[in-house]
Amino acid sequence: MKRGPSQALVVALTLLVVGCAAETGGEGGEVLAFTGARLWDGTGRSVVEDGVLLVRDGRIAAAGPRSEIGVPSDATVHDFAGLTIVPGLVNTHGHVGGVLGLEDGHYDTDNLLRQLSLYAAYGVTAVNSLGGDGPEGIALRDAQDTPDLERARLYVAGAVVAGDTPAAAVAVAAGNADAGVDWVKIRVDDNLGTTTKMAPAIYEAVIEAAHARGLRLASHLFYLEDAKGLLRSGTDFVAHSIRDLPVDEEVVALFRARDVCYSPTLMREVSTFVYGREPEFFADPFFLKRADTAAMRGLRDPERQARVRDNPASAAYEGALEVAKRNLKSLSDEGVTIAFGTDTGPPGRFQGYFEILELELMAEAGMSPEQILRSATGDAARCIGRDDIGVLEAGRWADFVVIDGDPLADIRAFRQLQSVWIAGNRVSASP
Repeated sequence: MKRGPSQALVVALTLLVVGCAAETGGEGGEVLAFTGARLWDGTGRSVVEDGVLLVRDGRIAAAGPRSEIGVPSDATVHDFAGLTIVPGLVNTHGHVGGVLGLEDGHYDTDNLLRQLSLYAAYGVTAVNSLGGDGPEGIALRDAQDTPDLERARLYVAGAVVAGDTPAAAVAVAAGNADAGVDWVKIRVDDNLGTTTKMAPAIYEAVIEAAHARGLRLASHLFYLEDAKGLLRSGTDFVAHSIRDLPVDEEVVALFRARDVCYSPTLMREVSTFVYGREPEFFADPFFLKRADTAAMRGLRDPERQARVRDNPASAAYEGALEVAKRNLKSLSDEGVTIAFGTDTGPPGRFQGYFEILELELMAEAGMSPEQILRSATGDAARCIGRDDIGVLEAGRWADFVVIDGDPLADIRAFRQLQSVWIAGNRVSASP
């Protein structure tokens, strides 16, 4: 078997290039050195207690222990002794769209940039927007491979595919593909029996059409049997929890057969019932620091809260959350790849803050801090087909967070964000 170079050799060669360029003033620009922190790079290697992260032109030049990585004499040094560096969070299922406050209809570049900056402020450095995306979002996606980036990265799915016939649905998917999307997204859900669910003949046709255009397909679903049908038909990504029944051996085998990723979106369920009264997090300083006060006013409206309390769907989804948490634990234990996702972006699903709560719900479901971090960084990046983000190794974008605590011991340490960095640039809205 042909073997690649050892990690030590890769580090040595990288350092040679970085050091020579730094000493000679050669091409490549300024070297940034982030030193002294506990470093978890997301690759599966052990935590480095005294780490060094070298960055040039927005990308990682080297990452590892100080004993192996020398800092160039003219590097700009950031001393993070006593802190922890981990990759930025990658949200595999969010929505960056037209919502402002509790209103839709505000899809424009300024609003998209506002949302991407909000995500970034909470340590979410990339968002896979699964539906509702237009030309402005595609343009922002196309402009983000730059060392000057200071907001979350964006990937897009265009319009959620719908249609009463295979031909109609395939036409929507084709329009998305022509626009240059990263994903195709379908919904296979009857909204607790209140709407018509997409039929297998339709979703099978869309899956085939997406694959013919070289695109992966994400499936919104609710029911166990629909998950099985979609997995058999070739879906590439399950974008919500299975929430009606416990997962079984058959669905586990279907996930494993093609290593399909599973995004739990537990906070989506919370958002369906939590506003029947004022939620506890409305008093959380971590939330209030960047809270959308217009949205809060609307969600405090007594009539709105009464409608939520009186809606039978609220209780149904609250029960579904418990099923979802148990299924998350079961699938994780069975080795199914879990892809961090939240479904944030629609009204009342607060971008950035809900991602932090999602981490904490995953812990409540029984996942370990390291399992959660893997699902939200390297595994998430792989699940959305990105090999340039998600872990801290040479060649990838320098997207990371600095935490005043140890998230490997307690995932709630993410509430002690010290700073957020995207392409080696400190996000101005971060702590």
